[in-house]
Amino acid sequence: MAYEMKLRGTQHEVKVRNPWAVALLPIITLGIYHFVWWYKINKELKAYGEAKGYDLGQNPTNSLLALVPGFLIIVPPLVSYYRGTKRVQGASKISGREPVSGWIALILYLLISPAMFAYLQVSLNHVWEQEAEALPGQAIPPSSGDDMPPRLEGTDAGTGSAS
Repeated sequence: MAYEMKLRGTQHEVKVRNPWAVALLPIITLGIYHFVWWYKINKELKAYGEAKGYDLGQNPTNSLLALVPGFLIIVPPLVSYYRGTKRVQGASKISGREPVSGWIALILYLLISPAMFAYLQVSLNHVWEQEAEALPGQAIPPSSGDDMPPRLEGTDAGTGSAS
């Protein structure tokens, strides 16, 4: 499930998306969802960059056009994915989060490209959860699992031994 959020101090909206949906919906929709997703994340990154005073892309449409007719030349999609990954890394750095690894993204792209898209979305989800707030009347996205595991019942917090 996706959660719409608003970047703090702006009117720009971003979306926390399920990484499984990002990886698998393009298969079900014959690739159409991937094009929509790629345009939207580039649009969100542009808005985030403008809000923070950084260049995280100028024209999301160009990123999309590099994929759709650009695949005929082979090189434009590769450049678009490279630059998109750099934008996600930049957004992570701006927010103080650990950026995605370019090498891991490259290996995922070469082996299982849907996994790379999910990898990028997980990083964006962390940025949006930190830098955005839920829209009025919308639920807050559930925690992404960065929390501590639950404590065992009947244990002493200081020593970890049973009482």
